[in-house]
Amino acid sequence: MQNSSERYVVTDFRSIAHGLLNTLISAPEADLPTLLARALTPECSWDVSAPVERLTGPQAVLEGFLLPLRAALSHARRRDEIFIGSPNRRAEGGDWVASVTHYLGNFTAPLFGVRPSGHLAFLRAGEFYRVEGGRIAQARVILDLPDLMRQAGRFPLPFSYGLETLFPGPATHDGVLPAAGDGAASLDTVERMLGALHVFDPETFGSDAQTGRGGTWHEDMMWYGPAGIGSNYRWEGFVKDHRESFLRAFPDRRGGNHYCRIGDGNYAAVSGWPSMTMTFQDDYLGQKADGRALTLRVMDFYRCAEGRIMENWVLLDYTQLMAQMGVDLIARSNALDPPADAAR
Repeated sequence: MQNSSERYVVTDFRSIAHGLLNTLISAPEADLPTLLARALTPECSWDVSAPVERLTGPQAVLEGFLLPLRAALSHARRRDEIFIGSPNRRAEGGDWVASVTHYLGNFTAPLFGVRPSGHLAFLRAGEFYRVEGGRIAQARVILDLPDLMRQAGRFPLPFSYGLETLFPGPATHDGVLPAAGDGAASLDTVERMLGALHVFDPETFGSDAQTGRGGTWHEDMMWYGPAGIGSNYRWEGFVKDHRESFLRAFPDRRGGNHYCRIGDGNYAAVSGWPSMTMTFQDDYLGQKADGRALTLRVMDFYRCAEGRIMENWVLLDYTQLMAQMGVDLIARSNALDPPADAAR
């Protein structure tokens, strides 16, 4: 494990991966097999959120991920909001890049079973890639399919706890291949926060070292969550719109089982597959609690300033979480009446 006092030396593998991924989504389809052979290792593993799951090798990635995505979102493009990279601080090691991106295009064909809207869509995604010798050897991708269903007018959840909105980019507009800041220090700040977060007051849902003097969160923190949770502002908004309902439902949750933690400039990113284990002890998003054991895949992206967290983007595989509860969000969404303009 890398000593947290060591400063990361960021090499060009970030730029290489950034160029590869943007090329793969927009290149002519006939060029994709050759491009994938150059961009991915022959034995690459590509784990995607439900219902896609594990893909192995370039051909499987082409057929199981890239071609369906490009077919569903016509003239698809990436719009990266964050793209960072560094050596992995966790014991697994390796050089990793991580991104918050939107895949955008006109949603004209089904995607992994989700019915299209016929309109422009922004499919948000969190992504982690391990890079070896300029090629991608391992990938973890969470697609916020419930939000895509919401954009299509067929939201499969009964409500959302916070504001449902497009993920904004960082307030500083410097999240893609950052050139300034201390990545190790940013990750130190995030790890200090994570170390205290697992213990909480059941009355206030607060945790030590989070806010106030010596806290890791800025008073004006922004938290951007997936469909069903939504986004919120300041710690009190985070507690009201996410933390309280989540901890009531899963009070024994244990997180931090991360395969990757990286820091780059004023940014840091962590992910577990799964990260959390928990039991379902109170109703959540309209689903009745039944005590069953659950796991949750998690990706967190942070922007830090002056030793505090300013913004946090969160991708959670809620399609898979709800499936563990016995709910097929895609089938539920598809059963809803189409938007009024869909028949035109």
